[in-house]
Amino acid sequence: MNAATVIAVIALIAIVFLAVRYIVKEKKKGTKCIGCPFADSCGHMGHPEQDQ
Repeated sequence: MNAATVIAVIALIAIVFLAVRYIVKEKKKGTKCIGCPFADSCGHMGHPEQDQ
């Protein structure tokens, strides 16, 4: 493996690690829909304005 391949592999591992860590932190906070702008206030599978 050359240096470029090693750097690319390390970067990919870091990205996956950070993504998994973010998901775990959000789930521990109780967020149901990670990445949703209404994650703290919506019901299980819907947005507040759609639940009416």
